[in-house]
Amino acid sequence: MEPLVDCVIEDERWQAFGLEPLAVRAVQATLTALGLPETGFTLAVMGCDDARIAALNASFRDKPTSTNVLSWPYDDLSAEGEGDTPGLPEPGDRDDPASLGDLALAYDTCALEAAAAGKPLADHVTHLVVHGLLHCLGYDHIREGDATLMEGTEVRILATLGLSDPY
Repeated sequence: MEPLVDCVIEDERWQAFGLEPLAVRAVQATLTALGLPETGFTLAVMGCDDARIAALNASFRDKPTSTNVLSWPYDDLSAEGEGDTPGLPEPGDRDDPASLGDLALAYDTCALEAAAAGKPLADHVTHLVVHGLLHCLGYDHIREGDATLMEGTEVRILATLGLSDPY
Protein backbone atom coordinates (compact mmCIF):
# COMPACT_ATOMS: atom_id res chain seq x y z
CA MET A 1 0.00 0.00 0.00
CA GLU A 2 1.32 3.45 -0.94
CA PRO A 3 1.76 5.91 1.95
CA LEU A 4 -0.68 8.78 2.38
CA VAL A 5 2.28 11.17 2.51
CA ASP A 6 5.46 10.57 0.55
CA CYS A 7 7.93 12.72 2.48
CA VAL A 8 11.22 13.78 0.88
CA ILE A 9 13.71 15.40 3.23
CA GLU A 10 16.29 17.65 1.56
CA ASP A 11 17.15 19.62 4.70
CA GLU A 12 17.94 17.42 7.72
CA ARG A 13 16.35 19.92 10.12
CA TRP A 14 13.00 18.68 8.83
CA GLN A 15 13.90 15.11 9.84
CA ALA A 16 14.76 16.20 13.39
CA PHE A 17 11.57 18.31 13.45
CA GLY A 18 9.35 15.33 12.54
CA LEU A 19 7.88 16.64 9.29
CA GLU A 20 6.47 13.32 8.11
CA PRO A 21 4.21 12.49 11.09
CA LEU A 22 3.08 16.12 11.27
CA ALA A 23 2.24 16.14 7.55
CA VAL A 24 0.36 12.84 7.83
CA ARG A 25 -1.76 14.21 10.69
CA ALA A 26 -2.51 17.46 8.78
CA VAL A 27 -3.40 15.59 5.58
CA GLN A 28 -5.65 13.15 7.43
CA ALA A 29 -7.49 16.01 9.15
CA THR A 30 -7.95 17.84 5.85
CA LEU A 31 -9.27 14.82 3.98
CA THR A 32 -11.62 13.95 6.85
CA ALA A 33 -12.96 17.52 7.06
CA LEU A 34 -13.73 17.47 3.34
CA GLY A 35 -15.44 14.08 3.54
CA LEU A 36 -12.69 12.28 1.63
CA PRO A 37 -11.27 8.87 2.58
CA GLU A 38 -7.73 8.61 3.96
CA THR A 39 -6.95 5.71 1.68
CA GLY A 40 -6.83 6.14 -2.06
CA PHE A 41 -4.77 9.34 -2.05
CA THR A 42 -1.15 10.33 -1.78
CA LEU A 43 0.60 13.68 -1.40
CA ALA A 44 4.31 14.32 -1.87
CA VAL A 45 5.79 16.67 0.74
CA MET A 46 9.35 17.96 0.44
CA GLY A 47 11.15 19.59 3.34
CA CYS A 48 13.87 21.89 1.97
CA ASP A 49 15.73 25.10 2.77
CA ASP A 50 15.23 28.66 1.56
CA ALA A 51 17.73 28.39 -1.29
CA ARG A 52 15.92 25.39 -2.77
CA ILE A 53 12.45 26.89 -2.44
CA ALA A 54 13.67 30.18 -3.95
CA ALA A 55 14.94 28.24 -6.98
CA LEU A 56 11.60 26.42 -7.26
CA ASN A 57 9.69 29.68 -6.84
CA ALA A 58 11.80 31.24 -9.62
CA SER A 59 11.29 28.27 -11.94
CA PHE A 60 7.56 27.81 -11.44
CA ARG A 61 6.26 31.25 -10.44
CA ASP A 62 8.91 33.62 -11.83
CA LYS A 63 9.48 34.90 -8.27
CA PRO A 64 13.17 34.38 -7.33
CA THR A 65 12.58 34.66 -3.58
CA SER A 66 12.02 32.21 -0.78
CA THR A 67 8.53 31.52 0.48
CA ASN A 68 7.06 29.27 3.16
CA VAL A 69 5.18 26.71 1.05
CA LEU A 70 4.70 25.95 -2.63
CA SER A 71 2.10 23.59 -4.03
CA TRP A 72 1.67 21.80 -7.33
CA PRO A 73 -1.79 20.26 -7.77
CA TYR A 74 -1.97 17.05 -9.76
CA ASP A 75 -5.37 18.02 -11.22
CA ASP A 76 -7.14 21.35 -11.56
CA LEU A 77 -10.10 21.03 -9.20
CA SER A 78 -10.82 24.75 -8.90
CA ALA A 79 -14.40 26.00 -8.99
CA GLU A 80 -15.61 28.30 -11.76
CA GLY A 81 -17.52 30.77 -9.63
CA GLU A 82 -15.91 33.00 -7.01
CA GLY A 83 -16.44 31.53 -3.56
CA ASP A 84 -17.74 28.22 -4.92
CA THR A 85 -16.46 25.00 -3.38
CA PRO A 86 -13.98 23.15 -5.60
CA GLY A 87 -14.80 19.70 -6.91
CA LEU A 88 -13.60 16.67 -4.98
CA PRO A 89 -10.97 14.32 -6.42
CA GLU A 90 -11.70 10.69 -7.10
CA PRO A 91 -9.68 8.36 -4.88
CA GLY A 92 -7.57 5.62 -6.36
CA ASP A 93 -7.33 2.29 -4.65
CA ARG A 94 -5.11 1.18 -1.77
CA ASP A 95 -2.35 -0.09 -4.05
CA ASP A 96 -2.58 2.69 -6.63
CA PRO A 97 -3.73 5.88 -4.86
CA ALA A 98 -4.57 9.05 -6.72
CA SER A 99 -1.93 11.76 -6.44
CA LEU A 100 -3.19 15.03 -4.97
CA GLY A 101 0.01 16.85 -5.88
CA ASP A 102 3.27 18.04 -4.35
CA LEU A 103 4.20 20.48 -1.58
CA ALA A 104 7.54 22.04 -0.72
CA LEU A 105 8.23 23.69 2.65
CA ALA A 106 11.22 25.92 3.43
CA TYR A 107 12.57 25.40 6.94
CA ASP A 108 14.18 28.81 7.40
CA THR A 109 11.14 30.83 6.29
CA CYS A 110 8.74 28.66 8.30
CA ALA A 111 10.88 29.00 11.44
CA LEU A 112 11.23 32.78 11.04
CA GLU A 113 7.49 33.24 10.49
CA ALA A 114 6.58 31.08 13.51
CA ALA A 115 9.01 32.98 15.73
CA ALA A 116 7.72 36.35 14.50
CA ALA A 117 4.14 35.27 15.23
CA GLY A 118 5.09 33.85 18.64
CA LYS A 119 3.69 30.43 17.83
CA PRO A 120 5.17 26.94 17.89
CA LEU A 121 6.83 25.89 14.64
CA ALA A 122 4.70 22.73 14.61
CA ASP A 123 1.48 24.77 14.66
CA HIS A 124 2.67 27.01 11.81
CA VAL A 125 3.87 24.10 9.67
CA THR A 126 0.61 22.21 10.28
CA HIS A 127 -1.26 25.27 9.00
CA LEU A 128 1.00 25.47 5.94
CA VAL A 129 0.49 21.77 5.10
CA VAL A 130 -3.29 22.22 5.35
CA HIS A 131 -3.03 25.42 3.27
CA GLY A 132 -0.85 23.78 0.60
CA LEU A 133 -3.07 20.72 0.41
CA LEU A 134 -6.14 22.91 -0.01
CA HIS A 135 -4.39 24.55 -2.97
CA CYS A 136 -3.86 21.05 -4.41
CA LEU A 137 -7.59 20.46 -3.89
CA GLY A 138 -8.60 23.53 -5.92
CA TYR A 139 -8.86 26.16 -3.19
CA ASP A 140 -7.29 29.58 -3.73
CA HIS A 141 -7.16 33.03 -2.18
CA ILE A 142 -6.73 35.37 -5.17
CA ARG A 143 -10.38 36.49 -5.35
CA GLU A 144 -12.07 37.69 -2.17
CA GLY A 145 -14.86 35.08 -2.20
CA ASP A 146 -12.35 32.28 -2.74
CA ALA A 147 -10.13 33.62 0.07
CA THR A 148 -13.07 33.70 2.46
CA LEU A 149 -13.93 30.08 1.62
CA MET A 150 -10.31 28.88 1.86
CA GLU A 151 -9.55 30.65 5.13
CA GLY A 152 -12.79 29.44 6.71
CA THR A 153 -12.00 25.89 5.63
CA GLU A 154 -8.47 26.17 7.06
CA VAL A 155 -9.76 27.51 10.39
CA ARG A 156 -12.29 24.65 10.63
CA ILE A 157 -9.66 21.99 9.87
CA LEU A 158 -7.10 23.49 12.26
CA ALA A 159 -9.72 23.56 15.03
CA THR A 160 -10.13 19.78 14.68
CA LEU A 161 -6.40 19.57 15.42
CA GLY A 162 -6.68 21.84 18.48
CA LEU A 163 -5.05 24.80 16.73
CA SER A 164 -6.34 28.37 16.90
CA ASP A 165 -7.35 30.61 14.02
CA PRO A 166 -4.13 31.69 12.26
CA TYR A 167 -5.84 34.71 10.75
